[in-house]
Amino acid sequence: MKTVIKPAKSTSWSMRFADFKEITKVRLAVSVVFSSLAGYLLGADEISFVSLLLLAFGGYCMVGASNAYNQIIEKDLDALMKRTMNRPIPSGRMSVNQGMTIAVVLTVLGVVSLYFLNPKTAMFGAISIFLYTSVYTPLKTMTPLSVFVGAFPGAIPFMLGWVAASNEFGIEPGTLFMIQFFWQFPHFWALAWMLDDDYKKGGFKMLPTGKKDKGTALQIIMYTIWMMVISVVPVLGITGRLQLSIPAAVIIFIMGGVMLFFAFRLYEKRDNVSARKLMLASVTYITFMQVVYVLDKYIPALF
Repeated sequence: MKTVIKPAKSTSWSMRFADFKEITKVRLAVSVVFSSLAGYLLGADEISFVSLLLLAFGGYCMVGASNAYNQIIEKDLDALMKRTMNRPIPSGRMSVNQGMTIAVVLTVLGVVSLYFLNPKTAMFGAISIFLYTSVYTPLKTMTPLSVFVGAFPGAIPFMLGWVAASNEFGIEPGTLFMIQFFWQFPHFWALAWMLDDDYKKGGFKMLPTGKKDKGTALQIIMYTIWMMVISVVPVLGITGRLQLSIPAAVIIFIMGGVMLFFAFRLYEKRDNVSARKLMLASVTYITFMQVVYVLDKYIPALF
């Protein structure tokens, strides 16, 4: 009997863990934590590994809580879309009460963890959850402007790391915020382009013109250009302690140019293949841009 029961229990726990990862969107959460840690390294005079752990844990909890609240609110709409119908709540594997318990516990753990860093960090983390769940989420079925609203909580992580390290909000974290703010539009609209048919089943209005047309592609190009400009502004020496060497700025600008190339390809072809290439290029850009910033600060000889 024992040889039968143990695998069943193991399977049960593995399924619960898989559902936890799904409701917190583990890949997205990890990418957000990466951005926060990069911001911390840029803002820190001295690196504290305890602070890094608190930021990573608190950041994951805050993102996980936001995603859990989102999936609770959108459970009926998620059931209509192919890509989301197998999520824990719409599939019936997890109840709304269980999802809410996870969301509330993660919220408390996240706020407390970030508060141990400093109150400003906890405040921005709490603002991020509020904007994502209470403003962005309900607007998704009302207006394409929801993407603009959602870009605010989405841009907080890179900035949050600097605030966690310095306990200050000024031109430096503001610049980091703007970089990630403008980056989100080409990234998310490329994703929304690919998923437009599925989004429409759920009643979501995510593309700026409501269509996969030249108007949407043109806006993607414009926001990509703004992202490229803001990303290299620190090379001018006008962003306080946030500095960027000329070689690092050139590398980042070239990486942005790759994104811009794919944005123009999308404008030309207007197909899902081009949108996917742009989306992948955007993920590569945000990751390596942050890596270049950090390396430029700590190992300037590389540039």
